[in-house]
This record gives sequence, C-alpha cells and structure tokens, in this order.
Amino acid sequence: MKILDSFFDAYDSARKRLSGKSSPSDESKGWIAKAIPTALMLYLVIVLVLGFLWDSEPNSIDPVKHATELSGLRGEDMITGYITTTALITTAETLLNKRGGYLSNDKLPPGVFMDNIPNWEFGVLTQIRDLTLALRNDITRSQSQSVEDKDIIEADNKFRIDSESWLLPSAESQYRKGINSLYKYLGRLADKDAQNAQFYARADNLAVWLELASKRLGSLSQRLSASVGQVRINTDLAGDTAAHQSTPTAAMLEVKTPWLEIDNIFYEARGSAWALSHLFKAAESDFQDVLRKKNALVSLQQIIRELDATQDTLWSPFILNGGGFGMFANHSLVMANYISRANAAAIDLQQLLKQG
Repeated sequence: MKILDSFFDAYDSARKRLSGKSSPSDESKGWIAKAIPTALMLYLVIVLVLGFLWDSEPNSIDPVKHATELSGLRGEDMITGYITTTALITTAETLLNKRGGYLSNDKLPPGVFMDNIPNWEFGVLTQIRDLTLALRNDITRSQSQSVEDKDIIEADNKFRIDSESWLLPSAESQYRKGINSLYKYLGRLADKDAQNAQFYARADNLAVWLELASKRLGSLSQRLSASVGQVRINTDLAGDTAAHQSTPTAAMLEVKTPWLEIDNIFYEARGSAWALSHLFKAAESDFQDVLRKKNALVSLQQIIRELDATQDTLWSPFILNGGGFGMFANHSLVMANYISRANAAAIDLQQLLKQG
C-alpha cells in the first residue's frame, strides 16, 4: 500500500507540473511580486502629495493682536517690550509649527528633497537670532556694565545650534527650549513685582538692532543681484587711504550666483523679510514714543511696507532668471529691489535715531 501511495503522489505532482498549475508557495510569491510595485507606487504618491502640501509659506501674523490675546490668556499686562518679545516667540513657534513642521534637518522624503522651504526657514531663523542677540547685548541692559538677562542668554544659546542638526540634540528640541526661555523672560517682564527683567525702548537700542538688520538686508541684496553676472568695482578699502586687507583682491570683481543656488537665495530672502516685517511691526508699538520724538515713525513704516511687498504671491512655479531687461522676468532682481529699498530706509532710520 505504501508503494501505491507513493506512486499516486508522484503522479499527481507530475500532472500538476504538466498542466501548469502552481503550488501554494508559488502563488504567495506571485502575490508578493505584484504587491511590492503597488506599495512603492502608493508610497511615491504619498511623498509627492506631502511635498506639495508642505511646500507653502505661512500666512502673515498680526503681532499686536497676537500679543493682546496672549496677555489675556496669561493674565499679564502689555507693558513695554511685551509685544516685541511676543512677536519673537510667535515667529519662532511658526518656524516649528507651520505646515509640515521644521524641514531643514529632515533626513527622509519628502523633506530631504525639498530646498525652498528649508531656505525660507533659515532666513526666518537668522532674524530670530539677530533680535535675540540685540536683546542679550543691548535692549535688556541699561548700560554696558549691567548684567545680561539669564533667560535671554539661554534663548540666544539655544537658537545658535546648527539648523540642520537632527540627532542628539535635534535643532527643534533646542529651539523649543529657546522659546521656553523667552516665555520665562516674558513672564518676569510682565511681573510688576519683579524688577530683574527689563526692556529698554531707547533710540540707541533700536539703532543697534537696525544695524544688524541692515547688514543682513545688504548682503541679501547683493546675493540676489548676482543672479545675473555682474562686474563690480572693488570698494572694500574705499574711504581710508591707510586701510589694509589680509589678501589682495582684483580691482574688478565678476560675481555670479550659481544656477542651482538662485532659488535658495530667493527663498532665504523671502523668509528673512517675512520675519523682519513682523518683528518691526511689533517694535513700532514698543518704540512708538521714541520714534515719534525723532519724527521717525514713518521711516519704520516705510521699511515695513517694502518688506511686505516681498511677500506678494509668486505665480510662477519656478524662480525665473531672465536678464535685467530681457523678455523673461528675473524674480531675484525684483526681490533685490524691495530688499535694497528696505535697507536704504533702515540706514536712514539709523541716522535719525542717532541724531540728538
């Protein structure tokens, strides 16, 4: 009987092979082979959709309205410096909590393939760092010999971490700690019984912050203008016959932004202008008395107006790089125009604030 059973088993196996029928294991392998391409295609679609959704800049923020709402929630008075500090906090929180979150240090798709929004984030981060530095060195101190504010020191240190750090520690974790330190400073600032936190809304303090902002705007303007090749006269030592520099440079310099970096600089400038506009709108309230005394309120409003113009809707899906007077637009040159005008207004405002 065992011999017959073996014979019939061999016969059935041979018949199945000849008839082209698969075994259960073959069928499972075929199902897996079909499922893998489908899963990869589904993953690709999800990545593309997320990349499209995340590739958007946040809306504008009303710093005065937001500070009013925050003071109501926390039960605090909107004393001098409250609006500017709140605007700084809100700007940093928007950097982390916008659609898609913080993308500059992403190591997985779609964030790792995106560059427009990460460059926008770096522009925003630059303005956050500059204002925090101005708070640490000048605005929270009555004079050069006074003690730095402990929470502002902590915030400044946390915001200085590499923007692309993703592990031990991640940039987001450090930035959130910096935001928490700003909240602590804000609470002490609004506490009338605590006199160890101050915000000195003086003309010289505003001038120091404006000088930092002006240097950033000037650099961005030059980098944006270099989207088309330019030959520039070297003015590094102009105005001082005794001046020297470390390494000699040519009298004529040819400057041109690499093609792949044009959109990066454009979005960095756009992010920087977005953040600076909100922070200056807040400063317009906190420094209002100083600005009115100097008859300089309209000068700050002019800076804000030029910065807001950089936030107009970009209708083209690409950053175009046409010639200066060519048939096609050059978005970098348009951005450079607004940035340069804002910088010129910032320089004029500095001069007004320094006058007696």
